[in-house]
Amino acid sequence: MRSKLIQLFLCPLLVTGLILAPLPALESPSVSAASVTTKATAAAASQVQVFVDGKKLTLSAAAYAEKGVTFVPMRDIFTALGASVTWEKKTETIIGRKGNITISLKAGKKEAVINNKAVRLDAPSVVRGGVTFVPARFISEALGATVKWDHAAGAVRITSAQSAEWAAYDKRLSEQKKQIAMTTKEIVAKYDESIVMIITNRGQGSGIVIGDNLILTNYHVITNAASATAMTIDGDQLQIAGVVNYNEKSDMAIIKTEKRMSIPAVELGYGLNIQKGGKVVAIGSPLGLQNTASDGLISNIIYEGGVRYIQTSAPIDHGSSGGALFNENGELIGITTLGYSNTNADLNFAVAILHAAALKSEVTDELLKEAKFLPSALPDTLVGAPLSDIQELMTAQFSSVSTIEGEANFTKWEVKRDSAGWLVLTADIDPIFYMYYGPGTSDELRLWAINLGYELHDLLPDEKIQVLISFERDYGFEPRGFAAGEVTPLGGDKWRVRYPVIDMQLKDQLHIKVRD
Repeated sequence: MRSKLIQLFLCPLLVTGLILAPLPALESPSVSAASVTTKATAAAASQVQVFVDGKKLTLSAAAYAEKGVTFVPMRDIFTALGASVTWEKKTETIIGRKGNITISLKAGKKEAVINNKAVRLDAPSVVRGGVTFVPARFISEALGATVKWDHAAGAVRITSAQSAEWAAYDKRLSEQKKQIAMTTKEIVAKYDESIVMIITNRGQGSGIVIGDNLILTNYHVITNAASATAMTIDGDQLQIAGVVNYNEKSDMAIIKTEKRMSIPAVELGYGLNIQKGGKVVAIGSPLGLQNTASDGLISNIIYEGGVRYIQTSAPIDHGSSGGALFNENGELIGITTLGYSNTNADLNFAVAILHAAALKSEVTDELLKEAKFLPSALPDTLVGAPLSDIQELMTAQFSSVSTIEGEANFTKWEVKRDSAGWLVLTADIDPIFYMYYGPGTSDELRLWAINLGYELHDLLPDEKIQVLISFERDYGFEPRGFAAGEVTPLGGDKWRVRYPVIDMQLKDQLHIKVRD
């Protein structure tokens, strides 16, 4: 679990180059081992100890120093550093692998290959007494570790990349514990100006200023939009030029304003200083109420599909998407994304900020220059389109809706024109889902129908349209209590129940009826 966390929360230490210099001499840690005399080297041959991450290695054969280079048994050092190793006896070749690093070297050769790149060695690997020895510094640094010579102990001390990362992580946590907690009032005063309301041609959300002309928001806020405006707390309207970078899986996007903003940018970190029960403050624009602040606790930290979510009791609502979630030290730790309705538990969620930090790190000058709105999944119009095209679109784009109880799926889409000239679109809702969750998700089904109505009106502005989503299931008995025509005998002691769950009608106005 500890290894997994470090991969999620810390950038790997960068190895900018292999330091292939020999180990320091016994006389001074800062002097090259090449200065060690032959006599000193011989004396140290049976006395060299090897430590990895503070633990002394039990070696299969004694490590020794020769001409300023410390040699250790091949398998011992590779294994201690978490790498696999293969010895090809015929060619006397050593092949070590760890993650995306592959090392190859031959006994007696002062050249090695790291990821297909040749490098020179100060000393070659050797075979002595049936044991293959390799230069400790080269192997360690090739695998991202650091190496130091302990003069007092006559030992080589190796620190793996993972251990160094954990040390940095622990140091950061220690520093964060010393930070002074801020009140909700102080957090709002510091960041309120940096949170904006996003208005697109399809909806409304929130955003966080993270640069001179960059705003972080949710992917679902900006997807399918052809235009957008960011409104500051002072009432200034900033036109959005387009999307710079996005990740649909983590539901995040970075958008660019046409003009630079004179608004303080919020720093993006990795959100390490969070724990269950910690205080948080959310700022966003729920239901268009700009820069609404709320506070609560971190209720849970969960992972789903490779995305880290922070569950919080801080209230949010539609329009809060893309807003900010701060911890009690005033650090941005998440992007408010979604919440459950029809519950008193304040079940709300934010995507952890580490995903945003990764997204911003990928931004290049080229992406900034080419910022544009994402292609819409919907056509510009369906006027004049054959009914089969409309049916294909409904099947591809409107076959499910996410609810607090899971996905509600719609199948068997059909599009027909009736004798009165109405365009009638029909589909069936998953009967099991509706029987169990229909009443509890009726508000979400209604909202889905409203959004669908606006989409269809944009695509077919002059049409009279009716959308009927129905429940249908067959039974081995005759169900009672239904309206005339909702129960049909099929013969053989079988009856079919069918009735509309959603009846949405529109032209210049919209009427929706949802059956609980």
